[in-house]
Amino acid sequence: MTTGTDPEPSASAPLVDLQALVVAVRRRRRLWCALALVGLLVGAAVAVLRPPPPTAVAKVLVAHQADQPNDPGTLIRTDAALLQTTGIAGQALKALGSAEKPEDFMKDYGGVGLTNNLLEIDATGRTGEEAVARAKALADAFVADHVRRIQEAADAESKALLDQRDRMRDELVQVNQAIGDSSQQSGPKASANLESLYASRAELTSRITDFGQRAAEARVGTPRLVAGTQIVDAPRVVRQSLPRAAATSAAIGLVLGLVLGIAVAAVGTVVADRPVLRRDIAANLGASVLAELRRLPRRKVGRWQRKAAREARTRLTTTLARRVRGSAEPVSLLALGCAHSTGAIALDLAGALAEDGPVVVVDGLPGARLARRGAQEGGPTVVAGEQAEALPRQDPQERRIGVGSVAPGTAWTDLRHLGTRAVLVVRAGHGSAAWLHTVARRLADQRVTVIGVVLIDPDPRDRTDGTLWDGPGAAPRGRSERPARQNGTGRRRTERLPMWTARVPDSDQEAR
Repeated sequence: MTTGTDPEPSASAPLVDLQALVVAVRRRRRLWCALALVGLLVGAAVAVLRPPPPTAVAKVLVAHQADQPNDPGTLIRTDAALLQTTGIAGQALKALGSAEKPEDFMKDYGGVGLTNNLLEIDATGRTGEEAVARAKALADAFVADHVRRIQEAADAESKALLDQRDRMRDELVQVNQAIGDSSQQSGPKASANLESLYASRAELTSRITDFGQRAAEARVGTPRLVAGTQIVDAPRVVRQSLPRAAATSAAIGLVLGLVLGIAVAAVGTVVADRPVLRRDIAANLGASVLAELRRLPRRKVGRWQRKAAREARTRLTTTLARRVRGSAEPVSLLALGCAHSTGAIALDLAGALAEDGPVVVVDGLPGARLARRGAQEGGPTVVAGEQAEALPRQDPQERRIGVGSVAPGTAWTDLRHLGTRAVLVVRAGHGSAAWLHTVARRLADQRVTVIGVVLIDPDPRDRTDGTLWDGPGAAPRGRSERPARQNGTGRRRTERLPMWTARVPDSDQEAR
């Protein structure tokens, strides 16, 4: 695998890392699951404590003069909109003998078109009888209004046709008078004029007959439309099932709570800027991830879980022991958001190193959690940080493992006394990117070398690489070179710290 150096890693960084955002939201599943559960319970409670009012429905068959087989439903939607008018609401209230305002009454009913000619009217009331009466009054008012509009339209059309017929008759009278005058004249010109008048009289007679027939047809079609508009389903109370209503409201509350929880988790993740992926944590700390470990539980777990956790802790202990044995300087474990797990790792590491000689665990955690428990039988010696200097140093082979914290409020000057080389034990998603940078900078100022990171509670689906490869260039924290030292040939050799490089892809493709 070949790697390249990225001199400006933030230059090409996206504004929002979708992969990190998805992982962070998934890790906060307790939040959005809790909000979804709250929404579920609230929805069910609302359905039980505030049941819907009694509702009655009626179906009305509506006949339109302009009905077409390919009508997309415009006419029935117009009827449903006309139902929500103060005129029909006032007529219904007048039939009910109610003094309620039409504007207020319009909030208690509605209409929807089921087909091009079928309108469903629903109305609510304090009781089932009141709801049925309201639906009946609304249906009658709508039918009466629809019939009135049909008759008015037919009357208007018939009147217009009859008026046109009367004008044609007046013209016919004038033509007949002209024919009578022209019949007394003689000559070719008079004959031609007489023929023209006869043609005009025939045309006017035909048009008068046509207008009369059309006026009659306009009136004849009205009874068909009036008879076709009627109530086909009498008003009836809708049976409401409380379990069904509760289930529906609970489902709606569940969805709303889930959406709200995911939105809150996503916004909180972006605002907090807490890295959760290996590559981001390693990049912000400027150190490679050595190993991962699930957060150690404080309660008892199942047998198969104990076995898996024990195997993971054994592998981690082996890795850390190899690092400590290869270091001539004291090593410390510094916790960020996982003091309990760090203490357990330190005790495991001390137990593994006890085979090589005596081991003392110096507890620098807030409150001296390990020291307060006292030394267990067969376990390593644990002392508080302020008592470490008072211990006699009789055995030169004795190792000391420091345990401290790099959480906010840390006394940075005390960390060097725990060990000049440190392993950071970081809980994924606990510290912000700014604080991780602060930790790396403070440790560099105290000349504490970070030899690696142990990631606690990582995302199981994380496939990113948390390794910073060695490469040319300057170190990210400003100290690119350690003091030069001479080798056996007398030449001076410069050591460089691990450098920023391009992110290693998840597949076997070459990183460019």
